Amino acid sequence: MQEIFPFVSELGSKLSKDLTGSVAESMGPSEAVVKDFSAFLIPLHSVISEQRGFGSPISMPLKKRAFNCPLYAKEIEQLHVIFIDLLDIMEKCLEKMQDSSNLKTNGEGELNHTGWSQYLFILKELNNIAKLYKGAEEKFWTVLRLRKASLCVLIVRYAKRTDDHQWLLQHKDVTDFDSRRHLAMMMFPELKEDYEDLHEMLIDRSQLLAESFEYIVHAESDTLHVGLFMEFKNEEATGPGVLREWFFLVTQAIFDPQNALFVACPSDRRRFYPNPASKVDPMHLDYFTFSGRVIALALMHKVQVGIVFDRVFFLQLAGMHISLEDIRDADPCLYSSCKQILQMDPEFIDSDALGLTFVREVEELGSIKVVELCPGGKGIVVNSKNREKYVNLLIQHHFVTSISDPVSRFARGFSDILNPGEQKLFFRSLELEDLDWMLYGSESAICVEDWKAHTEYSSYKETDPQISWFWEIVGRMSADQRKVLLFFWTSVKYLPVEGFRGLASQLYIYKSTEPHDHLPSSHTCFYRLCFPPYPSMAIMQDRLRVITQEHVGCSFGTW
Repeated sequence: MQEIFPFVSELGSKLSKDLTGSVAESMGPSEAVVKDFSAFLIPLHSVISEQRGFGSPISMPLKKRAFNCPLYAKEIEQLHVIFIDLLDIMEKCLEKMQDSSNLKTNGEGELNHTGWSQYLFILKELNNIAKLYKGAEEKFWTVLRLRKASLCVLIVRYAKRTDDHQWLLQHKDVTDFDSRRHLAMMMFPELKEDYEDLHEMLIDRSQLLAESFEYIVHAESDTLHVGLFMEFKNEEATGPGVLREWFFLVTQAIFDPQNALFVACPSDRRRFYPNPASKVDPMHLDYFTFSGRVIALALMHKVQVGIVFDRVFFLQLAGMHISLEDIRDADPCLYSSCKQILQMDPEFIDSDALGLTFVREVEELGSIKVVELCPGGKGIVVNSKNREKYVNLLIQHHFVTSISDPVSRFARGFSDILNPGEQKLFFRSLELEDLDWMLYGSESAICVEDWKAHTEYSSYKETDPQISWFWEIVGRMSADQRKVLLFFWTSVKYLPVEGFRGLASQLYIYKSTEPHDHLPSSHTCFYRLCFPPYPSMAIMQDRLRVITQEHVGCSFGTW
């Protein structure tokens, strides 16, 4: 301890000075100083944690009493002083960030303050020190809650895959959607740009689900980490646009109620959880593994697929307990019945007027099967004293026990795509609404002005009559027609939650040399829409009307 602490003290002073300077200037602590400070803190933290004489956590100031290791008292007090000093300066730094004209909570904007790059590492070390002292953690997290906007920008700009982010993931109240999404997405392997190693798929549209299953479920997970190359049989189109379409189509097939893998919530048909009756298909568990892989791959490729998970499914993937309130959307009738049982007059319940015992009736292959919720459940009458236990067991059997195998296999498939051992952490790091936005995307109607603002032109000018006509026609389209046009143009069925800003690229309108009687075409991989200089608005409207029919718009461009 005595040999290590002088280095910690010196480095702490250096950090304090550099951080103070970074409040006024664009410079800040060097990476080398931060790394050295972190390295020396590891053994120091270990030694202090082992000292039983101080108690855990340590109350400051130290009381005058007999210690196991009295020589360490001075160092422990000085480390606390270093912590308070650095935390106070970090708050000033974060406050300065928050006031900066360069600060945007979505992480955009020019990166012109080099000092910010080390802030996250310093905060992580302060969090580790805070665990040693009573009240220090509360003080630390209070500062971060106060400076949440700055912290979120730091995460989006500077958090890297190689860093340890668990200290941030455990406190969702200091992060926002953008920062939580950024941290969660870094649990996926980074997509490679090497097209030679992509996992190639050639799919017959008429056998979409079966052939996709064969390609995905039997592939080595390492192969899927590299990336996917998708092509439909007897079609020329290839590339990212075709891959986006495949993700949408195969996800719709997986969650189609006719395939009996998932059940849609009665109150929200976009929300799904595993179907307890899926075992009628002997291959159902393999299909859940396949489903987990597909959803993880869609997230990794940042493709919105138009479905979301019900809370009971989300919580199980996160390894969390399911309560009565969690089943409200999945089964409104069961939720209402359980609420009534819990709220009934005790004397009425104890009269056995309901005739309930600790059993549940389950339909299997057209017949009714009685299942005990606990050993001897048939002989246990529900009364006012055990009704909470009955409701809890009923919920656990209905939404946990009955679908435990499908959930487990889905989780396994999902884990195959994530970095090892991070499946539960992925879901725990997100709010359900976060995953909704990542999987489903924006629920808002397509904004034509936003669309126009993110579109550039080649061989056309914004002032050309064809461009003016085009946007006027789009402005008059129905919401469904706009969706079909967007899909024809980009193969994006659902926009990211940020709108067009969240797409991987700007959109483009190209002037083609085709005759005026030709329809528009698209190169979805590059977000390009091409059409000739139609001589009138009426002709352009007629051509656009053709491609915004669902059966045409979903059979899009060339590549």
